[in-house]
Amino acid sequence: MSMFCYQCQEAAKGTGCTIRGTCGKTGDTAKLQDLLIYTLKGISIYCVKARAAGIEDHRANQFIVESLFSTITNANFDDRVFTEKIKEGLELREEIKEKLLKNTGAAEQNLHDAALWNAQTLEDFYQKAEKVGVLSTGNEDIRSLRELLIYGVKGMAAYVEHAHVLGYGDDRLHAFIQKALAATTDDAKSVAQLVAMVMECGKYGVDAMALLDKANTTTYGNPEVTQVNIGVRQNPGILVSGHDLKDFEELLIQTEGAGVDVYTHGEMLPANYYPAFKKYKHFVGNYGNAWWQQGKEFEAFNGPVLITTNCLVPPKGTYKDRVYTTGVVGFEGVNHIANRTDGKPKDFSAVIEHAKACTPPTEIERGAITGGFAHNTMLGLADRIVDAVKKGAVKRFFVMAGCDGRSKDRDYYTEFARKLPENTVILTAGCAKYRYNKLDLGYINGIPRVLDAGQCNDSYSLVLTALKLKEAFGMEDINELPVSYNIAWYEQKAVIVLLALLYLGVKNIHLGPTLPAFLSPNVAKVLVDSFGIGGISDVEQDMEMFMG
Repeated sequence: MSMFCYQCQEAAKGTGCTIRGTCGKTGDTAKLQDLLIYTLKGISIYCVKARAAGIEDHRANQFIVESLFSTITNANFDDRVFTEKIKEGLELREEIKEKLLKNTGAAEQNLHDAALWNAQTLEDFYQKAEKVGVLSTGNEDIRSLRELLIYGVKGMAAYVEHAHVLGYGDDRLHAFIQKALAATTDDAKSVAQLVAMVMECGKYGVDAMALLDKANTTTYGNPEVTQVNIGVRQNPGILVSGHDLKDFEELLIQTEGAGVDVYTHGEMLPANYYPAFKKYKHFVGNYGNAWWQQGKEFEAFNGPVLITTNCLVPPKGTYKDRVYTTGVVGFEGVNHIANRTDGKPKDFSAVIEHAKACTPPTEIERGAITGGFAHNTMLGLADRIVDAVKKGAVKRFFVMAGCDGRSKDRDYYTEFARKLPENTVILTAGCAKYRYNKLDLGYINGIPRVLDAGQCNDSYSLVLTALKLKEAFGMEDINELPVSYNIAWYEQKAVIVLLALLYLGVKNIHLGPTLPAFLSPNVAKVLVDSFGIGGISDVEQDMEMFMG
């Protein structure tokens, strides 16, 4: 096989991509990503030892987080980027090794190969990558748990990076990420020990989401209930996709007065809910739907598209010249906006000038969608919600957060939402909401039946909402609440959200449209037996099961 990858929900045949990724990455790209992860494991081995000796290497912390983020599904497809990162990683590893040697006066013995190997040529990289990929771990259960842990820290790294951009950090998160990566090289770790580390990953996942929530709300204010326009105006426009609010803010500032409108797409939709962005009159609203529809929607938009984080589909030649990437995102032949230097904002002038030469967006729909139900808003609604439950107006809440994707079987979530009884409410976050956030599901006591908390990382808000309800009802266990979990997943940020929910004690989560290919039968059984994890079947059967 030319590659092996099974980190996303669309793994070929439900087992793994072996020729080319369903996401579009080539076998060579997959190998370089594998080798970069292996390099990060070696750096982490030294970072763990350095930290024990009182050395905190902030450059290494940031390099590891950014590199992990770049390997998330649909983030970066540019082999050149990964080649340079591997070279930089090897140099960084040796620098930390030298610091440790000077501090302790003795070289470490019996280190894993990830901390020792070296090479410089691309050919050597590919040869090494053949030996260190996912399948290099022979035991299926150990491999499953190692990969589950790696995918968890990949998702966590994304949230840590977003917080860092806004000036917020927590060295404990870096310490855990590095401990976890180093642990995946330790053949002495048992299944039980790795399961414990996976649960610990959930704990730090909660902390990472809390950190990012603090960064976002402190910087831009608490999200507000907002009617988001989904139509267009007659000015040229720039479409912004991804998750990075700092990029979005800097673009809004630089486009003010330029005669160019700005729209959100996909996971950037919740930017419409933040009060700090509402003062910009050229911020029009949201255009389009979830990430997988960008082929036709980017085509119709007519203007340039800025991708700030993962969820890039390999662009068609008909609009590739209008795509701009930034941060960890990359694709060969696509324009890239450089990172900030010396505290200065990114320079989006090329995107803005490009937009001025384009025709206005083609209108694909009209109307508005409602969102902004993050934890601060829900706290204000708590009394009304509790009263609605006690009076029987609301019988059950359904957490339907997570990711959207291409597969036809995801129509299940639209049909499930459509057929839910009128006395139920959907709590959502992430791009999974696009399966039902434009349905006319009505209101209960003035509260919409679809309550969107925001991006995938805002699943933290859903947890805080559930904990507040538990307190309001005087319950001891979060699982006593009239709340069911029917979550869709796609990539690694959904993995850390799942682990965070498990750490918080949430049970009986149903995950679809398929269970992860990286869960071995035995590991899946542990999750089923310990937490009641389940899949989905058909809408009618599941509705009966959930409503009891």
